[in-house]
Amino acid sequence: MATTSAVSDDFDVFYAATVKRLVATVYAVTGDLAEAEDAVQEAYVRAWQRWSKLLAGGDPLPWVRRVALRLAISTWRRKRGRILAHFRHGPPRDVPEPTADRVALMTALRQLTPQQRQVVVLHHLLDLPVEQVAHEIGASNGAVRTRLSRARKILGERLSDREAEIEMRYEWSATGVVVT
Repeated sequence: MATTSAVSDDFDVFYAATVKRLVATVYAVTGDLAEAEDAVQEAYVRAWQRWSKLLAGGDPLPWVRRVALRLAISTWRRKRGRILAHFRHGPPRDVPEPTADRVALMTALRQLTPQQRQVVVLHHLLDLPVEQVAHEIGASNGAVRTRLSRARKILGERLSDREAEIEMRYEWSATGVVVT
C-alpha cells in the first residue's frame, strides 16, 4: 500500500506535467484564460479527492480534462444566459445609494450574532411568524423569541446611539461648528 507521501508525490508530478497543457486546451475551447484556469484548478481539486481511484483506472488525464471542460462549458452557459437576459431585458436598473438609515441598520445588524441576525431577518424583514422561523432554523419557539428579544435590545441601543449622534451633529452644525 502506498504511503500518503508517495500518493501526494505522484499527484504533484502528474499536476506539474499536465497543468500547462490542460489550461491551454481549456483556454482554446473557452477563449477565456481566467475561466480556463479556474476550471482546471477545480478539476485538479476533484481529481485529488479521488486520486487513488483514478490511478487504479489507468491514466487520470482524460478524466481531469473531461471534468475541466465540463466545468468551463457549464460556466460559459451560465454567462451566456446572463448575456441573453441582458439583451432581452436591458441592463439592470441603477441602484440608489443607501440612505444613512439603511447604513446604520446594516451596521447594527452586523453587531448581532449570526443566529440573532437570522431570526431578525426572517421574522421582521420576511414577516414570518415565530413558529415558522423556529421550524426553518431548527430551534424552539422559545429560542427564537429569546434571540429576537436580545437582538431587538442590541438594535435599539445601536440605532438610538446613531440617532443621538445625528441629532448632536445637527445641533453643532446649527451653531456654526463643523463636526466630522
